[in-house]
Amino acid sequence: MEFNSYRNLKYKYSQLRKKVFDFAHKELAPLAPKIDKTDEFPERREFWKKLGKLGLLGLTVPKKYGGSDGSYLDHIIASEELVRACAAVGLSYGAHSNLCVNQINKTGNEHQKQKYLPKLCSGEQIGALAMSELNAGSDVISMKLHAELKGEHYVLNGNKFWITNGCDADVIVIYAKTSLDAPARHGFKTAQKMNKLGMRGSTTCELIFEDCKIPVENLIGQTGKGISLLMSGLDIERVIFSAVSIGVMQACCDSAFYHVNKPQPNGENISENQLIQAKIADMYTKLAISRSYLYTVARAADNNNLTTKDSAGVVLFCCERAVEVSNEAMQCFGAEGYLNSNVVGRYFRDAKLLEIGAGTSEIRRLVVGREINENYSKRRSKRT
Repeated sequence: MEFNSYRNLKYKYSQLRKKVFDFAHKELAPLAPKIDKTDEFPERREFWKKLGKLGLLGLTVPKKYGGSDGSYLDHIIASEELVRACAAVGLSYGAHSNLCVNQINKTGNEHQKQKYLPKLCSGEQIGALAMSELNAGSDVISMKLHAELKGEHYVLNGNKFWITNGCDADVIVIYAKTSLDAPARHGFKTAQKMNKLGMRGSTTCELIFEDCKIPVENLIGQTGKGISLLMSGLDIERVIFSAVSIGVMQACCDSAFYHVNKPQPNGENISENQLIQAKIADMYTKLAISRSYLYTVARAADNNNLTTKDSAGVVLFCCERAVEVSNEAMQCFGAEGYLNSNVVGRYFRDAKLLEIGAGTSEIRRLVVGREINENYSKRRSKRT
């Protein structure tokens, strides 16, 4: 890449980061403590419209559908800064803009894109994706939701579990034995909102389908080809989900570094303690390395060179570092950090989801190991 092109890209990304940071710092950060305490975000609809006006809801969508014609790296930077202000809302943002919007943009037909994307990109509607089930979380292939073709409709029966934005969504991309987009209401209902340890304010619930009719025209892709769509979507999901960990780590560093450098009543400065300096160094380094790995993988995704082992590898690495950094941030505050009134307690609770949601750390390790072994197996086959 020529120097001028690199400089222009760097300027573009810095401007995007500043735009989202300024917006999130003003509009979202002041609400974050209340959102966490009450597990409610009553301003969600109006906030979504503000995100739409900024062009953040359809960053990876072409302009002709109301998007911003941006990149996955753009999406990651926006996610980082929103999560930095409030992880729960940042998580809901990713479920909308990536899991729902980007999936329709990637795999939907022209009619579906024209019908759904403009309102999703403007923030008039909220989106979600329904993949996981009670006994099919990390092992999504074993899902039981059944879609039976009857005339001009698919009839869905079964349940989906742990669905982010499920309580609020107007448009839901549903994985059954056939991939569907289903804004249907007949035979469809949401169960109670789940009371979570962290990411409070990001609604999560069960979806119930009882002879729910979905028009055939809402089928995304082809019948029987859902597995390939699911897997390609999972690779991108892991990359975007990694940005949540970066935002959490940055928020932890913001709070902890400020705290330890703040003059104490006795005149001492905690940051002068060498053990605290070691924690600062470790936190900063983990954040920097994670961000570098993620940006490298994001650029590969933008160039259509994303591999499954790196999509799983980056989410494994970043999410585990986020849990470590949130723990160190709490240590920097000492007993004060253990109080519910302290912000690092929220970061600590939010971070734990990152090792569980979108596939556990254990499953991510299996995916990375399997992909590497398959590469070596192919090489052996070529030699023989």
